[in-house]
Amino acid sequence: MAKLARVYRGWSAAQMSEALGREQSRVGPASGNPKLDLVARLADALDWEIGDVAERVWRGKGARDGDLRALPFADLDARAQTEHRAGEYASMERTGNAMRLIAGTARERAVAANRLAGAYDGVGRYNRMLDTVREGLSERHIGVDVRTMLTINLANAYYTLWNLHEARSIAESVLERFAEDPARTRLERVAEAFGRALRGHARRRMLGTCESPEEQRALAASAAHDLGLAADLYTGLFGDFDDPQYQGLAHTARGGLLEARVAAGELAPEAALEKILTELDGFVDIAAPRPAQMIESCGWWSVFGANVAMRAGEENAAEFSERSGLEQALAICTNKAAEVGEHLQHWPMRERAFTLEWFRKQTIPWMKPADCASWMLDAEDVRVLVGAMGRFPYFRPTGWAILDRAVLAGVGM
Repeated sequence: MAKLARVYRGWSAAQMSEALGREQSRVGPASGNPKLDLVARLADALDWEIGDVAERVWRGKGARDGDLRALPFADLDARAQTEHRAGEYASMERTGNAMRLIAGTARERAVAANRLAGAYDGVGRYNRMLDTVREGLSERHIGVDVRTMLTINLANAYYTLWNLHEARSIAESVLERFAEDPARTRLERVAEAFGRALRGHARRRMLGTCESPEEQRALAASAAHDLGLAADLYTGLFGDFDDPQYQGLAHTARGGLLEARVAAGELAPEAALEKILTELDGFVDIAAPRPAQMIESCGWWSVFGANVAMRAGEENAAEFSERSGLEQALAICTNKAAEVGEHLQHWPMRERAFTLEWFRKQTIPWMKPADCASWMLDAEDVRVLVGAMGRFPYFRPTGWAILDRAVLAGVGM
């Protein structure tokens, strides 16, 4: 990296040493682990981001799995899919990297990128997932099937990172394809269902940014339309292929539909919360044997219920008293979302649980500033909070605010 920086800048050896703050013989430490100041100076010299330099240095010193690289690409692809279904994401990342190294065609490079993106999604490295999907999409002549798969995963990456306009627009580009040419194959049907779900959920998440009640109702109605269709499409896929993933996604779409219908004025908040709380009653024991996809969906229903209660409370603060039904529903839903997030080690849900609890303490009229200070976080809470801050850049201001005001119990800070 230092040699590249010197060529890029056109510097002499002396200029390079001055820029890096050390003699040329000491640029590469014996340990192989450069200090942070050296990484930062290299980034300045290259006009790169610090993270990009660190990633290159780390990848360059990482061990390569020779046994995996000796396998045919098709065998590695099958292995990655098996690891994905089993939730073995660290192994899947190693397999995906081996696929990337031996890929001999544009299509293979794109498939390798898609598998790596799945691994990064599984461990919560969402910015890396986004970059890897883009890498795959930059290849030419990869086939409509692979390009469709990568495009819908790109929309999902943006949605996960709360880049909602991008997620909605990319989902629309996928759905445009099926407006004139209906989906027929399983992959096409999945892409259409995922596109509907992503556009509907993106619109649902954007409800908080509407500038007027009329805009909110219109956006909510369009979200409800998409989510209703997504639920039907996923239900059909589950019936045809008996894949619990489709069952969970259909269930999640139906939950999001309730939130959207309330915001559209089609359903009273109390009626929606009654449905949601009744559904959550079936998940009192989340450790009971059931598909993980349905447990995750239960967590999202909890988030939808909290959103409904929060929005209803904002519209009618008089009803948001300490013992009101709205506050009780909000507390139940927030706690259940946190419980599911921890049970599944699900980072997006962990972030939502922290955000909802923070907003609850900040916006409910009867809450006082002292209530925020009484929020006690133990070492495990702080570990999860810091992990969420690292994975979701937009959440960092909220995370810092929580750390500044909460009581940290048994945490050496």
